[in-house]
Amino acid sequence: MAPLDNTKGVWKSGRGKGRKTPKGRQLDDQAQSDILELLGERPRNRDLLIEFLHLVQDRFGHISAAHIRALAEEMRTGQAEIYEVASFYAHFDVVKEGETPPPALTIRVCDSLSCELAGAEQLKRALEEGMDPDHVRVLRAPCMGRCDTAPVLEIGHNHIDHATLAKVEAAVANGDTHVHLPPYQTYSEYAIAGGYEVLADLRRDGDWEAVQENVLSAGLRGLGGAGFPTGKKWGFVRMNAGPRYLAVNGDEGEPGTFKDRYYLERVPHVFLEGMLISAWAVEAEKAFIYMRDEYPAVLEILAREIRALEEAGVVEPGYIDLRRGAGAYICGEESAMIESIEGKRGEPRHRPPFVAQVGIFGRPTLVHNVETLYWICKINREGPECLNTVEKNGRTGLRSYSVSGRVNSPGVHLLPAGSTITDVIEAAGGMLDGHAFKAYQPGGPSSGLLPAHMNDIPLDFDTLQPHGSFIGSAAVVVLSDQDSARDAALNMLRFFEDESCGQCTPCRVGCEKAVKLMQADKWDQPLLEELSQAMVDTSICGLGQAAPNPIRLTMKHFPEEV
Repeated sequence: MAPLDNTKGVWKSGRGKGRKTPKGRQLDDQAQSDILELLGERPRNRDLLIEFLHLVQDRFGHISAAHIRALAEEMRTGQAEIYEVASFYAHFDVVKEGETPPPALTIRVCDSLSCELAGAEQLKRALEEGMDPDHVRVLRAPCMGRCDTAPVLEIGHNHIDHATLAKVEAAVANGDTHVHLPPYQTYSEYAIAGGYEVLADLRRDGDWEAVQENVLSAGLRGLGGAGFPTGKKWGFVRMNAGPRYLAVNGDEGEPGTFKDRYYLERVPHVFLEGMLISAWAVEAEKAFIYMRDEYPAVLEILAREIRALEEAGVVEPGYIDLRRGAGAYICGEESAMIESIEGKRGEPRHRPPFVAQVGIFGRPTLVHNVETLYWICKINREGPECLNTVEKNGRTGLRSYSVSGRVNSPGVHLLPAGSTITDVIEAAGGMLDGHAFKAYQPGGPSSGLLPAHMNDIPLDFDTLQPHGSFIGSAAVVVLSDQDSARDAALNMLRFFEDESCGQCTPCRVGCEKAVKLMQADKWDQPLLEELSQAMVDTSICGLGQAAPNPIRLTMKHFPEEV
């Protein structure tokens, strides 16, 4: 028997008895060097995986198999685990060995209902015909939260509002593919106007229960869509032993919604102070902001202003952890968002336990929407009267309606919570010339379509449920007599088909089957109703449970079209 070679660790005799390399994909020296340079001194925490994938995607325009191997080596985790996370999110381009990477430039054309009404499909076809596919990739993409300037597309990280082929060609020729920041109120400007004085007073000798009572008396409810009384959440989180966390749900992905972006691009510190007041109220050890990747300007604004807060000593460095989504509507569901914050696929959790008990890293977590925190700040600075003294049609408070579609002045309109669709259209400048009001979407695709004759319902929490709809995030899209309710419903179901996380069969298969059935010349209404009921009864989360609403309401109110 040949002697053991201690320097190599393999027997020298016997052909093929030893391996020179480990099994599987080998570590590439250049890829490893790339990963080490990108990660730098950052901690190799598992929850930072999505942030690291963004670093690779941003630098190279895709994520290669070699980089996945190098990242797995650096994070001491499996390649399969990294691959399944990267392949879950739409904004990561995973390229296997032998595959051709995507072109250097990607144009994403929004195909949401508002953009479709404004001619997005024709624009996409024109771009595909006019661009060299070897240099420019044209993709359809879900709502970008800019419905007031439809049609919209994103070229690199530059959004083109009221997009045309000429505007895109000019941007490509000029290399204008980077984010443009709008003017906004900076930390110094906000502080001069009295910003963060309330927070400082509360930190010094504030009573969290008194603040909670103020929020409750204002009547504030969660403005991400669920409408749960805001102040009550604080008590649910505080009853659980720490450490506790706060998570901001900034994944405003419901098509037609752009109110959060509206406030963040103008007065980010009103939101930030509201967030810090809430974090103080539940004694959160850390605050996470999960912001959708479709909002590059907001991400840059928040990064700058969080640094300003740290430099001013308002927060300790690292207390606010800004996390970047990667193109997944499902992460607007709070438990899916928490999974994503932890660096995983954004799949909703089964409940109970609820996130107030078992949230980020298994700890009690307070989850609030961006606009909810905006109002928490306003309530504490101006008093609960800023909301509870406004009354209309038996409803109390204010609502930020994101209005788009066939109106003269689309945008965010702040109106009394009891406003009807007639009030909303009037605030938005009335219908476009030549268009007669036909139908409206009161709260995103999840709320379905209501006909024009149902124009006297207050658009608020709890008022639309008897009609099979709900206000959700108050994303109002107005349709005219020139639009098809059937086509609008199909647009909504295609969105749900694309965005289903795939975890549960009723939603994954149900959305796909619904789209196929809705493409028929005549809808099989009994079968669609049976499918809808199965999805409502058995889907894990609100996506699958609400996806049938456009089907049911279109069959009910627009039977002549289906």
